[in-house]
This record gives sequence, C-alpha cells and structure tokens, in this order.
Amino acid sequence: MSARELITEHLDLWTGAVTHKSTAGRGRNGKIELTGIKKLRELILELAVRGKLVDQYPSDEPASVLLERIAEEKARLVREGKVRKPKSQPAIELDEEDFELPSNWLWVRLGSVGQVIGGGTPKSGEPTFWAEKEIAWLTPADLYGLNEKYIASGKRDISRLGLEKSSAQLLPEGSVLFSSRAPIGYVAISISELATNQGFKSCVPYIREVNQFLYYFLKSSARNIDASASGTTFKEVSGSKVASIPMPLPPLEEQLRIVEKVDELMALCDRLEQQVGDQLEAHEVLVDTLLDALTRSADASGVAENWARIAEHFDTLFTTEASIDKLEQTILQLAVMGRLVEQDPNDEPAESLLTRLASERQQWLESHKDENPECATMLRKLKKLRTAKPPFALPTGWSSAHLIQLSRVLVDCHNKTAPYVEEGIPIIRTSNIRERHFRFDDLKHVSQETYQYWSRRCPPEPKDIIFTREAPMGEAAIIPEGAKWCLGQRTMLIRPMLEYINEEYLLLALTEPHLLERASEKAIGSTVKHLRVGDVERLSIPLPPLEEQQRIVEKIDELMALCDQLKARLGEAGETRVHLAEAVVEGGLN
Repeated sequence: MSARELITEHLDLWTGAVTHKSTAGRGRNGKIELTGIKKLRELILELAVRGKLVDQYPSDEPASVLLERIAEEKARLVREGKVRKPKSQPAIELDEEDFELPSNWLWVRLGSVGQVIGGGTPKSGEPTFWAEKEIAWLTPADLYGLNEKYIASGKRDISRLGLEKSSAQLLPEGSVLFSSRAPIGYVAISISELATNQGFKSCVPYIREVNQFLYYFLKSSARNIDASASGTTFKEVSGSKVASIPMPLPPLEEQLRIVEKVDELMALCDRLEQQVGDQLEAHEVLVDTLLDALTRSADASGVAENWARIAEHFDTLFTTEASIDKLEQTILQLAVMGRLVEQDPNDEPAESLLTRLASERQQWLESHKDENPECATMLRKLKKLRTAKPPFALPTGWSSAHLIQLSRVLVDCHNKTAPYVEEGIPIIRTSNIRERHFRFDDLKHVSQETYQYWSRRCPPEPKDIIFTREAPMGEAAIIPEGAKWCLGQRTMLIRPMLEYINEEYLLLALTEPHLLERASEKAIGSTVKHLRVGDVERLSIPLPPLEEQQRIVEKIDELMALCDQLKARLGEAGETRVHLAEAVVEGGLN
C-alpha cells in the first residue's frame, strides 16, 4: 500500500481519533488534541526517513557518493579555516541501525553531514551587548508554536559586540536549528544569518541541499533524542551526543523527492486539522444554541418540551467531552432556577421553612455559645445581615437566603500550611476537591496533635460541606461517612441545618455555574484571586421547599448518571480510535 493510500483510505480514523485534554477545576475549557492527525504526521515522517515514502530510482547517485562529496567539502572548509576540524566519528554499530534501509542509502553519524554548533547568551545587564536591529538571536521559546519550517528572527537581537563577548556563534542561512534543552526537540531552518542561546545544538550542513531532509529527520527523531537526554534540574542533550546520532542518508535526488512529498502531505494534514476544527466549532455553536433554549424555558414543563427535542439527537449532539460538560452545567443551572422539576403547591413554602430554621438555629447557637466561640461569632454576624437578594427570578414557593443563614456552623480554615506526616489523618486541601467529589490520588496526612489543633473550631463531620476560597475558588464536596478528616488551608466548612436543607441540594447550589461568576466579582488578590470569608458567608442561595429539594436531587442524580454514561461511551470510542490509529501507524512502518 502506497503512502497516499495509507493516508486517504483511513481519513475517518485520522480525523476521528481525538484525546481529551485533562484540565482542573470548574469551567474546564474542553480542549482536545487531534490525536489521529498527530499520529498521521508522525507516520509521514517515519515513512520518509525509512525510505518508504517515495520510490527509489537506480539512476540516482547513491548515498555513498554523496557522502564522499560531503567529506570533500568538509575538508575544504577545514583547510580554509572556515570550520574547525571535527572529532572523528566512530563507525555505526549494527545494533544502532533501527531499521533496514533501501540499498542505495547509508547509515551515517549526523556530525558527518554537518557541523554541530551550540550557542550562548551575552550578559543581560550590559546594554551594549544588545540591539534593536542587528543580529537576530533566538531562544527555544522563539520556536514554541512555530508552524512554519523557516525562521528569520526571535524576540531579541544582540549587537556585534555581544556576539564577540559571548559563546554565541553566527550561523549561516540554511542552518538547521535544534533546541537541546527547555525543551528538547524544536526544529527550524534559518533563512538569514542569526545566533542562538545555549539552548540549541544546531547543525550547519557541509552541503546545504541536505538541510531539508535533515530538518525532517530531526523532527522525526525529537522524541527519541529527548528520551536519551540527561540532567537533574532540566534535561539537556550535548553537542557531542547530537553529532553522534545515527542518521539514514538517502541519495540527494531522493532527498529532494522526499521533502517535496512530505511538504505535500503535511499541507494535507493542515487542511484536515482546519476541517475538523471547523466541524467542532459548528458543533459547539449548535450545542450552545440548543442548551441556551433550555435555560430560557419559562418553567419545568417548558424545559421538558425542549429536552424532548434535544433527546432525539443525543447521539449526534453530545459527541465531545466539552459538549457533555456544557450539558452538565446547564442541568445544574436549571436545577437551582427551579426549572428542572415541577413545583407542588402542597409543599411547605421556603419562606415558612426559613422562619422555622431561623428560630431553631437561634436557640441552638444560644445554647452552645459558651462552650463554642464559633456559635457566639455566628450570632453576631447573623444580627448584621440584610435580607438576601435573589440571584434571579425564583418560582412561587421559593425564597433566598445567605449561606450563613442556612448553616448551623460556618467556619474558615486555619491560615497556615499544616505539617504533613507519612501516615495519619487525611487533610482536605483545595486540590482534593473537584466537580463535587473528593480526589484521593494525592492525599496528605497530619498527626493527631495537628488535627486536634486545626480542627478545634469545628471538626469536620459526615454531611458537612467543604468549600474552597482559593486555588481554585468555588469547588465543593460533601464529607463522606466513615472517616476522620482534617480541614485544610483555604477551605471553609459548612454545616447545614439538615432538618431544613438537603446537603446534596446545597452542594448543587454552591457549584452551579453562575454562583462562582457572581462571587468572583468580589474576589480580591493581584496574583491569586480569592474570596473573603465574609463574601462566602453572604452568598445568596436560592432555596426551594424541602420536598422539592429532594425531587431536584433525585432528578440531578438521574441526569448526571446519563452524562456519565455518555462520557464513558465517548471515552471508549475515542480510545478505540486512538488504538486503531496507532495500529495503522505500526502497520505502515512494517
């Protein structure tokens, strides 16, 4: 099968295989990586450097003759003092030949094809070493995100004096730039004279015409070179190591055909990416429009009507993780707006519920204020509260209340980082709470003494809610049964009045998408934004009748289970496509 057939007969696989990028916190950006097209690019490069992308012609001058010409040119440049005599390279060992080459190709060391040159940085504090427009000077950061093969300049220029007073060297046009640290593997061809910092081990070919094939070889080898790098603070590959890399060398005429074909196929990949991007964008607009219609429904019956329309096309609408995330956020928003389930006129109105809650809370706080200073603090704060303003129009029978009014106790965490121990009582940090659940993959522990000191104000209990004020803001989860927990830094503990408010409903109200938007308006901090304790206490919570709270929670559980099923099917399908793409790549190389 030819390279073109291998590509065109699997277009659906290349464009359909995607990987969802993991992002932390609420409001995930839903970014995806076009894994299939990425694999396709890797396949094209591998086929190119293995001699499987274009036909071999017997009339081509063999690579052995090309290597002789390269050696002659290198010797001439050394005699004329234009390059230093390089160290002799050892012969290629049999176990270094990673694959079989066509008969007219050769295995050579990269240093046999070109001079490997490092870079340097002039003193940053010496203004005469730097210039507005003089000698282009690049760092690896200048190649980040570069989608072109060529580069002419970076963000900064150095002066002639800066070049002379540093280890930077002037590289000729046509040099192949290769970043050797922070990170390893960026590749570009210079289209003008320039210099680089020490983060490069660039190759100046002795015969310029080989630079295009050399460019693609280094791109295909970047991952393996990175894997062989060493370093403690950051990984780096040395110039001698780059020079000793085994490289397949085709005849020059075939190199030119390979480069032309790779350019053509990479342009095809660009078009495929654009096509997939356009499709995803159109899909996103469609999903947003339909979900917006849900949120604009006047009541639960309107939601049910619009939901029925959407449900008919679930398999075509919710085909990305981003679209399912948006569906979940819409469901949460409808829940706290009173549009997810029907209202029952026989339910006790929330206003009556709040009146009874306030009376019992007052009695409880009064009876505990002498033994628990937090109760006395709560009483003082409650006296100063104004009426909670509803965050949006509420259904009949609903009311609104400040978060502190719905809490038996509401306390902030200790303001220092706890001393951790290897084993002990798990401590809840902001990183352990995501999307209304606890994450147990990176738990830290504290001693019994630390727990007693940190939890003296209010030890966390099952059904308490932990809410994060910072890093990130607005995450929340319910303390599970059967374990002792310590409250961590930048978190708040909310103990709901459970006879009047369902803790699962309160968790939904604290994590619905627009609450964080409203709360963020009052966030403070220049570097890291955070919510003040008082702003969290005064969060306005929409409150349904208790019976309706239970119906909402049950409906949410049902719909979130559906979303989980959608994500599971999506993950399985995506994983299958990625595996298939990998299998096709492996098959194409064999």
